[in-house]
Amino acid sequence: MRAVHDFHRIKRLPPYVFEEVNRLKAEARARGEDIIDFGMGNPDMPTPQHIVDKLIETVKNPRTNRYSASRGIQGLRKAQAGYYARRFGVKLDPDTQVVATLGSKEGFANMAQAITAPGDVVLVPNPTYPIHEFGFIISGGAIRHLPVSVDSDFLTRLDRAMVHSVPKPIALVLNFPSNPTAIVADLDFYSEIVSYAKKHDLIVLSDLAYSEIYFDIDPPPSILQVPGAMDVAVEFTSLSKTYAMPGWRMGFAVGNDRLIAALARVKSYLDYGAFTPIQVAAAAALNGEQDCVDDIRAIYRARRDCLVECLGRAGWEIPSPPATMFAWAPIPKEFEAVGSLEFSKMLLERAHVAVSPGIGFGELGEGFVRIALVENEQRTRQAARNIKKFLGEAGELMHNVIPIASTRN
Repeated sequence: MRAVHDFHRIKRLPPYVFEEVNRLKAEARARGEDIIDFGMGNPDMPTPQHIVDKLIETVKNPRTNRYSASRGIQGLRKAQAGYYARRFGVKLDPDTQVVATLGSKEGFANMAQAITAPGDVVLVPNPTYPIHEFGFIISGGAIRHLPVSVDSDFLTRLDRAMVHSVPKPIALVLNFPSNPTAIVADLDFYSEIVSYAKKHDLIVLSDLAYSEIYFDIDPPPSILQVPGAMDVAVEFTSLSKTYAMPGWRMGFAVGNDRLIAALARVKSYLDYGAFTPIQVAAAAALNGEQDCVDDIRAIYRARRDCLVECLGRAGWEIPSPPATMFAWAPIPKEFEAVGSLEFSKMLLERAHVAVSPGIGFGELGEGFVRIALVENEQRTRQAARNIKKFLGEAGELMHNVIPIASTRN
């Protein structure tokens, strides 16, 4: 029997950077240690009651136990089209421009399967959420990274990548508000991207999973608001964060009808869609009162403010994120030499606080960690107390540590 690493697609995947931290976290909990976990972006709030009630009501109907529709039931696709009309002023045909997916992650991976031939080049931001890159790697594509930003430098790098990539890139991935960096794009940026994509026959795949988690700024726009964007773009959204429904696995791909048809074709061979009661409840979420979204956003805002304030008092200055459920935190200067993975391990072992090492989101994530706003304010204050003590021991801890640069020689 072959070892797992003998298989072609598995050999293309690097070791999972987060696995080492996850292993240490599991071992600490097995010893009875209380780990304050800011690692995984896993919403901890209850799903709003009216959505749960709709699920319960629907599941009582035995007919809903049958296979569902791979591309999503019509009522759910109409509900997503209605959301785009209200929120962005974008008109979508629910029959040809909307597909329901098993979360945005599955949608991205299957879109990669649908459009990628072996050796195709895809332009991906760095750092970024891993599926943006590895969905295409698994599909046989090649990745060219673009340092993530929303300024003229990004467009300069984009043009350079188009000119110097062989073969010519087929697609560009965008993710704003960004996971992990929390950077937000505006419509002027999207307009330039759409113009460039149309000129160079480039597909644009936009991940808008954090469209409703924003603070102190205008609501983040959709690339599909740009005239002509429907000719080149597909956008992915998710109910996971907006409605605290991560385990329900409900997301969408919307936009260009040719690309949506390709995604729907691939999905038709792979799944029968989400369980029908989940789809009905998801439609109720989109069609119902949106006060619950405001409440969830307010919780994240309070947690963000608590995190930034408390860690600042502890001696760790963290930029306040304008959106998403993450803070993108530079490693404290005392620990820069060890890198993000080793720092994350030390923080877990010494302070009982778990974070995600920035290197897990790409090589340009080195020097940072991602902190998810998934612990309540009381737990955040406890984490800050632990971290303050940890930072006070920095000199002693770093005395015998080999700098990360030395380990690369």
